[in-house]
Amino acid sequence: MIINPILPGFNPDPSICRVGEDYYIATSTFEWYPGVQIHHSRDLVNWDLVTRPLNRASQLDMRGNPDSGGVWAPCLSYADGLFWLVYTDVKRFEGSFKDAHNFIVTAPSIEGPWSDPIYVNSSGFDPSLFHDDDGRKWFTNMQWNHRPEARNTIGHAKFDGILLQEWDPKTQKLIGPIRNIFEGSQQGLVEGPHLFKRNGWYYLTTAEGGTGYDHVVTMARSRSIDGPYEMHPNTHLITSKDNPEAVLQRAGHGQYVETPDGQVYHTHLCGRPMAPKRRCTLGRETGLQKCVWKEDGWLYLEQGGVVPSVEVPAPNGAIKREEPVEIVRTFDSPDLPSEFQWLRTPHPERLFSLTERAGRLRLFGRESIGSWFEQSLVARRQEHHRFRAETRLEFSPDTYQQVAGLTHYYNRYKFHALGISTDEKLGRSLIILSCPGDYPSGKLTFPIGMGQSIPEGAVDLAMEITDNDLQFFWRVAGEGAWQAIGPVLDAGVVSDEGGFGEHGSFTGAFAGMFCFDITGRCNPADFERFVYRRV
Repeated sequence: MIINPILPGFNPDPSICRVGEDYYIATSTFEWYPGVQIHHSRDLVNWDLVTRPLNRASQLDMRGNPDSGGVWAPCLSYADGLFWLVYTDVKRFEGSFKDAHNFIVTAPSIEGPWSDPIYVNSSGFDPSLFHDDDGRKWFTNMQWNHRPEARNTIGHAKFDGILLQEWDPKTQKLIGPIRNIFEGSQQGLVEGPHLFKRNGWYYLTTAEGGTGYDHVVTMARSRSIDGPYEMHPNTHLITSKDNPEAVLQRAGHGQYVETPDGQVYHTHLCGRPMAPKRRCTLGRETGLQKCVWKEDGWLYLEQGGVVPSVEVPAPNGAIKREEPVEIVRTFDSPDLPSEFQWLRTPHPERLFSLTERAGRLRLFGRESIGSWFEQSLVARRQEHHRFRAETRLEFSPDTYQQVAGLTHYYNRYKFHALGISTDEKLGRSLIILSCPGDYPSGKLTFPIGMGQSIPEGAVDLAMEITDNDLQFFWRVAGEGAWQAIGPVLDAGVVSDEGGFGEHGSFTGAFAGMFCFDITGRCNPADFERFVYRRV
C-alpha cells in the first residue's frame, strides 16, 4: 500500500515524472538551500532523496529573499534525452507585487550535471513545461495581477489566469503569441498549471483556492492546447475543503502520472493539522492518489469522491519499508548529511565547515538568527508530530552577542532556540530566545529571562516536541540525567498557520543547529553530533 503522505514534512507542490521504471518527484524548497528536492522511487511507495539540483551561485542566489520567497513550485519532466527542471525564484513576497523570475535547467541524468539556468519570463509563478507529441514545447505559468480587478479570471483579482506560450529549445526563448488559456473555476486563485495529453485531448490540472484549507486540484480539457477548456464534471479532482474531518487537509496542487502498465496516479500537496488550532507544524507534505479513467473521458479518484485517502493501492503490491526510529549523524565526512539544508546563500563555506575540525560540524557565527542574508543555521525537516532532537557542542562566547545552540525553526517570526552565551553577571550561561509568531515586528521573548549559569566545557542540548508542546533540556556533555530548562513552549506556532495565518508562510518546521555572532568576529561553534528520534 501507498501510505500518505509519501513525503512527510515540508515537501510541497509535487511535480511527478516517470522515466522507464523510475519515478521522480520534485518539490519546492523556498528559501532553503540547495534548491528543489528530488525524490526517487521504483514502486511509488518508498521514496529516497536523490538530489537538490540548484546548488551553486550561477543557478540560485537567494540572499535577501524574504521568508517564503525563493524557489516556488518546480516542474520536472523528461524529453529528448534530458531532464528539464522549471522553477521560480520569488524575490518579493508581500504587498501588491510578486517579483517572480522563471528559469529552466537541464541535465542528462537526474544526478546531473545540471546546466546553468536559462531565463524564461517573470509574468507570474508556478511555471510548467509540456512536451507535445509533435515535438513542440509549451510553457505555462499563472499571471500575477497587481491591479484592483482582474480581467482574465474569476475570483481573487491577483491570480489572473493561466498563460501559455511556445518554448523554442533551439533559440532558448519563448516565441509566438502569449495566450491566457484558463480563467479557473469559481474557487478562484488559479495557479499551479500542468498539461498532459491523452486520446487527442489536452488536459490541464491547476491548483485553486489558495494553499490553505480551501485548496483544490481543478481539472479541465480541450481539443486545442490554447483552448477553450471545458471543466471537469466535478470541477475538482482532489480536495478536502468540505471535509474538515479528513486526515489529509489542504489538498491541492499536483500532477498526473501513468505507470508502465497504464495505471494512473495524481500527486497533491496536503497538510496534517494539529488540534485544537488546526496548525500544520510539518508544513505542506506530498500525497499520492490512485485514479481511474471513466467512459466520459475524465479522470476520477479510484475510491470515488474527491477527498484524498491515507491508504492507496500500490501499482504492484509494494510494501512500505520500516523507517528508522532514530537517526544519529556524526560529522566525520566532508559532506553534510543529505537531510540537512541551510538558508539562502550559495556560499556555505562562509557558514560552516566539516573539515576545519575533524569530526565536527563547525558553524561560523554570522548574522542574527532570522537574517535573510547570512545566517549560520543547519537544519533538517521535522517529519513527525512527536520527536526529540539532541546535539553536543563546544562554544566559548566572550560576549552576549554570541549565541550557539539548538533550534526549532520556521522563519524569523516563528522559532524557539536554546543557546550557549555569556552574561556579565551569570558568566557562561544558557538562554532561550523565542519569537512566537510576532509578525511583522519579530520581537523576541525570553522564557528564562537573562539565562542560567552553566560550567565550561562541552554541553548536550535537547528538545522534545509532543504535538503542540516543546520542552528544552540540557546537561554537561555525557554526564548525568537530562535537566529540563524553561517552561513548556508553544511548538504549534512553528507552523504554516502560526503568526500571520494560513496564507502567510509556506514552508515547514525544522530542527537544527545555529550560531550567530553579531559582533562580526565570526566566533565558531563545534557540533559533534545530531540525533533525530521519533517518540
